[in-house]
Amino acid sequence: MADAATTPLLTSHEAKPAKALSIDDAIETYIGATGARQLLTAMLLAFAWAFEAQQVFMPVFTDAEPTWHCTGVAAGDPGSFCSLAAASASASACALPPGTWEWDRPAETSVVSEWALKCGGGGPALVSLPASSFFAGNLAGGFLLTTLADTLLGRRKMLVLSLVTMSVAGVLTVFSPNVWVYAALRFVCGFCRSTAGTSAMVLSTELVGKWWRNTVSVAAFVFFSVGFMSLPALAYTLREASWRNMYVWTSLPSLCYAVLLYFLVQESPRWLLVRGRKQEAIAALRQIASLNGGEGITTSSFTKLETCAGEVGDGVAGGEGMFATLRSICERRWALRRLAAITTATFGVGVVYYGMPLSVGSLSSDLYLSVAYNAAAELPSSVLSWLLMGRFNRRSSLVALTAASGLCSLACVVIPDPEAGAGGSRLRLAAELASFFASCAAYDVLLMYSIELFPTSVRNSAVGLVRQAGVLGGVVAPMLVALGRERSYWSFGVFGLTVGCLGLFVTCLPETKGRRLSDTMEDEEEAAAVLSGG
Repeated sequence: MADAATTPLLTSHEAKPAKALSIDDAIETYIGATGARQLLTAMLLAFAWAFEAQQVFMPVFTDAEPTWHCTGVAAGDPGSFCSLAAASASASACALPPGTWEWDRPAETSVVSEWALKCGGGGPALVSLPASSFFAGNLAGGFLLTTLADTLLGRRKMLVLSLVTMSVAGVLTVFSPNVWVYAALRFVCGFCRSTAGTSAMVLSTELVGKWWRNTVSVAAFVFFSVGFMSLPALAYTLREASWRNMYVWTSLPSLCYAVLLYFLVQESPRWLLVRGRKQEAIAALRQIASLNGGEGITTSSFTKLETCAGEVGDGVAGGEGMFATLRSICERRWALRRLAAITTATFGVGVVYYGMPLSVGSLSSDLYLSVAYNAAAELPSSVLSWLLMGRFNRRSSLVALTAASGLCSLACVVIPDPEAGAGGSRLRLAAELASFFASCAAYDVLLMYSIELFPTSVRNSAVGLVRQAGVLGGVVAPMLVALGRERSYWSFGVFGLTVGCLGLFVTCLPETKGRRLSDTMEDEEEAAAVLSGG
């Protein structure tokens, strides 16, 4: 009788075995509270965005069209014709007789003047070729390389490799003999740069506890602004020197930084566990724990990892191929639906994020101050995105930000042009800056949101594709800006409608505030099922 009475209890107990410790819980257990040294390591990783920003916005100065003045020394032209042409706002020195004008600064200060791109028959297409090549390389690299950080190389090796190759391409750019070689090297630089920021952000968030993830993500955006703001100061210092010096003084520090990361930063233990490399993950966790004061931890202390590492070690997404993670996403409707929704929203934000500075920058005659103002506008948006991620839902924050950006952009269509009066000029400038500010914050939130939407096994690939969607918006933006010089609704109107309408796609995404990070596709499916069931 006693046995009969106790059997149901034992059966009931065996039917509900203890749930295996998740990777997220295991890592939180072993690394403990994020210490100052661990946080400093994550911040060091985030600094990669500063070097990335320098390469993105370098052409603003190196490929700028220099100012010119009349000399009036050519035969048959006492200077009056040249002076009349110079007084015209749309004047081009190429239409003037040779010898009647010259550049205000040495020809080697810009690729446009050194290689006579403006007057050499190529026109605007040849002038914009290097910048276009950079973004084309960025798109190609983002598609071909971003999956390697999830499969073969890992976050750390991919980041170091990206920084080294980007820096080497920047150094080689110094030796460009013509615009064609220059454009080819800019393509290579963009190709290599495409994975640097993504790998740095994903790795830094996977090395800290969950309470610090938003902070280190925002630190990357702050460092991006710092890198952007460093260019005007550097360009002003080298304003009389060759444009090649800009690449030397940005590429060499980036190369040294990559070497420093190689020796100071460890691989993500989360990624190592997902790949089934338990011993390497334990070594990485021990190194992180030592940063937090846990020097006494030994290998035997990590016995709890046996179960969770065994469960996910065989669950590598899609296998070992270069595009394994992309196949894994495409094979699951929920993952493909998430990727489609967030990349569509990011494309809309990217149109404004890259397009608005082209319009705002034209409001200032001082190139250095104009770029500095645009860069400074990103700093408060990073703080706003940090506050939103900590206190509000992701979807509602994004809908509000994209709607605000769209409305402010549409307001620029109805506000009188700057020529209509000082009041109209100030209002339009305020609306433009407000739209850009909201788009910056929305872009930051989208990248942090994408980290939470996808598991470790495909996270780097997904975040990389989200970033490329923003770059694709940047490819479209210059064409809209060119059309909008005559009629503002082609630029500001399309900007507003695009970001406002496409931003609504985030409503198709699940809310992730307060959730732990998933590690495998099955883990994410289980978490989603629990939420939908509740």
